[in-house]
Amino acid sequence: MHGQVHGPEETLDPDDWATAEAISHRIVGDAVAYLRDVRDRAPWTDMPHSVRETFTEPLPSEPTDLAEVYQAVLDSLMPYPMGNIHPRFWSWYMGSSNLTGALGDFIAAVQGSNLGGGNHAAALMDQQVVGWCKQMLGFPASATGSLESGGSMANFIGLTVARNVKAGADIRELGVAALPRPMRYYASDQAHSCHRKAMEALGLGNQALRRIPSNDAMAIDIEALRRAIAEDRAAGLNPACIIGTAGTVNSGAIDDLEALANLAAEEGLWFHVDGCIGALVAIAPRNRNLVAGIERADSVALDPHKWLHAPFEVGCALVRDPQAQHKTFAVTPEYLEASPRGLAAAPWLHEYGLQTTKAFRALKVWMAIKEHGIEKFGRLIDQNIDQALYLSGLIDAEPGLERVAPTTINIVCFAIKIAGNDSEAAKRVNIEAMLRLQEEGIAVLSDTTVKGRHCLRVAITNHRTRRSDLDLLVRELVRLRSTLLVTESPTAPKS
Repeated sequence: MHGQVHGPEETLDPDDWATAEAISHRIVGDAVAYLRDVRDRAPWTDMPHSVRETFTEPLPSEPTDLAEVYQAVLDSLMPYPMGNIHPRFWSWYMGSSNLTGALGDFIAAVQGSNLGGGNHAAALMDQQVVGWCKQMLGFPASATGSLESGGSMANFIGLTVARNVKAGADIRELGVAALPRPMRYYASDQAHSCHRKAMEALGLGNQALRRIPSNDAMAIDIEALRRAIAEDRAAGLNPACIIGTAGTVNSGAIDDLEALANLAAEEGLWFHVDGCIGALVAIAPRNRNLVAGIERADSVALDPHKWLHAPFEVGCALVRDPQAQHKTFAVTPEYLEASPRGLAAAPWLHEYGLQTTKAFRALKVWMAIKEHGIEKFGRLIDQNIDQALYLSGLIDAEPGLERVAPTTINIVCFAIKIAGNDSEAAKRVNIEAMLRLQEEGIAVLSDTTVKGRHCLRVAITNHRTRRSDLDLLVRELVRLRSTLLVTESPTAPKS
């Protein structure tokens, strides 16, 4: 029946704002202490069964007091993080966050803006942060760009624009079936796996990404690339895009970006740079020369949640041609048409990527850069590179350890040495050492394979790391080596 009343209207706002404010103050106080005392905790702690069980509780139907909800967070979530904010977390390549950025994320959530588009302050701040990223890399002000979820999506944006520009057909309307010739992209054999995912999602297929051998420095072999392009062109294929890597995920190697830019210009190819590891070396006063040439790219992917230490998640795609990115993604249905003034006036940020709903990612980056200034972030990058070189020296001086790849920036690949040539035994020893470092609360490393050699990997993307942490790591590795080599001894009993 129309107009029938079914009870009072409800809201998710607190019934008691004073109580909500008191709990909010407590949360902020606990958050400050959590970061202040991070060094006093282990980098990673395995969850007991009782904690794991809390994450199997069924869907709540009735309300719970906010204080009780927060206590559950304190008990079950906060003591068991991934650990990447800890000064001795050197596993996967991640930033270590910062308090101001976390506050920015909270404020952004409170404001609640959708960055798909519209004439409001958050949209302008988003574009300001994109503009700052252009300045950091030496990109022209006329370039376009978008803040994305991270490096995988930022790379996908650049590679999609490259496909549409170089396809020789209207891919948006007709699809990849209309390609007059199969397209080819080129990347080092050290390139990140997100590029394979992108090729598959773009409908080009994994085989359209030709992996070029890397040289002794783990960077792409320019002459091998030149030959591959010539071979493909002679075979009737369409060489379309060179993917340069500014910092490989395995070892931090940086391709010769100037040479790649020259080759792309000679051959008429799109030049994309995956800079999610090392593009921001461009702001490091003592090491910026390592990424010279990045400013010549047609598109670049970078990650403010790595060396700008923004809380997860925020990546950035930059595209030199101010029309190419828009032509690749813009769709304007009647409900998203711009108006000459008012809220629906430009900018319409959804026209530069896949998302119509976009998180307000810019504020956490904006606040931290405003607080510290970009020069400090550049010095912190130099500091991490210095620390990686310091660790490399410690490893080189230790008879029981050996590096297995050059240290270019802030990633160190090394292994615990064992006698003989038993690669499986060496792998067992190294993996066990890595796991014990985690379980004993000492440090978090990862392992990988470089040129067929299994090794341990330390990626120092952390503004809290100190040289004393690296001294501790090497001491503990030496201790574990002695213990584990006894276990691996041919005369030792097998479990």
